[in-house]
Amino acid sequence: MACAGPASGRQRVSMQEHMAIDVSPGPIRPIHLISDYFPHFYPFLEPVLRAPDRQAMLTPAIPSAPQLQPSPEPEGDSDDSTALGILEFTLLFDEDNSALHCTAHRAKGLKPPAAGSVDTYVKANLLPGASKASQLRTRTVRGTREPVWEETLTYHGFTCQDAGRKTLRLCVCEDSRLRRRRRAPPLGELRVPLRKLVPNRARSFDICLEKRRLIKRPKSLDTARGMSLYEEEEMEAEVFGEERGRILLSLCYSSERGGLLVGVLRCAHLAPMDANGYSDPFVRLFLHPSSGKKSKYKTSVRRKTLNPEFNEEFFYAGHREELAQKALLVSVWDYDLGTADDFIGGVQLSGRASGERLRHWRECLGHCDHRLELWHLLDSVPPQLGD
Repeated sequence: MACAGPASGRQRVSMQEHMAIDVSPGPIRPIHLISDYFPHFYPFLEPVLRAPDRQAMLTPAIPSAPQLQPSPEPEGDSDDSTALGILEFTLLFDEDNSALHCTAHRAKGLKPPAAGSVDTYVKANLLPGASKASQLRTRTVRGTREPVWEETLTYHGFTCQDAGRKTLRLCVCEDSRLRRRRRAPPLGELRVPLRKLVPNRARSFDICLEKRRLIKRPKSLDTARGMSLYEEEEMEAEVFGEERGRILLSLCYSSERGGLLVGVLRCAHLAPMDANGYSDPFVRLFLHPSSGKKSKYKTSVRRKTLNPEFNEEFFYAGHREELAQKALLVSVWDYDLGTADDFIGGVQLSGRASGERLRHWRECLGHCDHRLELWHLLDSVPPQLGD
C-alpha cells in the first residue's frame, strides 16, 4: 500500500488506516503493514505480524505469559489467625520442684491495629482458675513488630494433676500505658493443653496467634470472689474456678532442738478478696490442742499479691509422740485495715488427715532431721478443731 506525500517527503496515513484494527481473539494488534508506519509504538511486532499465519501472530504473546501469573502467596496460611503473627516459646514442667517454666522467645509478623511500631509484652494465664491469681507477664519491648523477650515466667506449685487438666493461655498484648484509652485489646492469643508436656523435658513451640475469644461476665458474678465492682469486664468463662489456692509448707522434726520446725514458704494462685482483684495475704498457724506454751503464730502481710512468698519458719517444742496426737491448722487470710480479715483458705495436717496431708505429717514425725516440702490445696472452709 503506497501513499503519496507532500513535497517535504513526509508520508501521510488516512484516518481509516490509522484506526483499522484486527479484532481477532488475543491481544489487540494493528493490521499488518500498518505497523511499518508506527515503529516507535510497536517495535516488537515488526517481522511476525507480516505473516498471515495465526500461529505466528501468537508467538509474541509467549514471553509475556509469566506476567499473567498470580503473585505468590505469603508464607504460612492465609487465614485470620496466621495474619495476627507467630509466637515462639518453650515450656518445661519441672516435676521435682513442682514448677512450670514458660520462656517467651520472640514474636514474628505482628499486626497491630495502627500503623507503625508497637510496644508489646506477653501475658500468661493458667485455665481454669482465677484470672489474676495465675497471671504473669514479661517486660515490655518497645518500638518493634518483631519483639524479642527471652524471658522465663514460672508457675510455682504446679503438679501432675494440674498438667492433666489445665491449659496455658498466652496473649501478646500492646502496652497501653502511653495510650489514652484504658485498655488495648490483645494483638492475639494461643492456648496449649499442658497434658502434652513430658515431665522434666523442655518442648519448643512455634504457634500462630488467634483472635481472643471473649464472653460477657454475668451480672450475678460481679461480686464473686472479690472481682471488680466498678467496671464491666469481658472475661473468660473458665476463670471462675473453685480453687482457693495452694500453700507450700516444710516440716522437720529437729532432734537437736527437740521440736517441730514449720516453714511457711509461699502461696500460689490465691483467690482474690479485694475489689482490685488482689489480696493482702498472711498465714496463721495453730497447733491444737494447745499445751499451754505458745501455739499460735502469724506471718507478715504481703501486699497486693496472689502469689506471696514468705520464707518464714516457726518452732513448736515437744516430743514426737506428743506431736503425733496433735493437729497443725494452717489458714491463709486477707488483711483488711479497720475491718475483720477475710478467710481465703486453709489446710489441716494431722494423723487424722488423708492423702498428701497425712503423708507429710507422718513422714515428718517418723524421721528426725529430715526436711520435707509439699504443696497443699487450700480448703474453702476454715479447719475445724476436733476433740
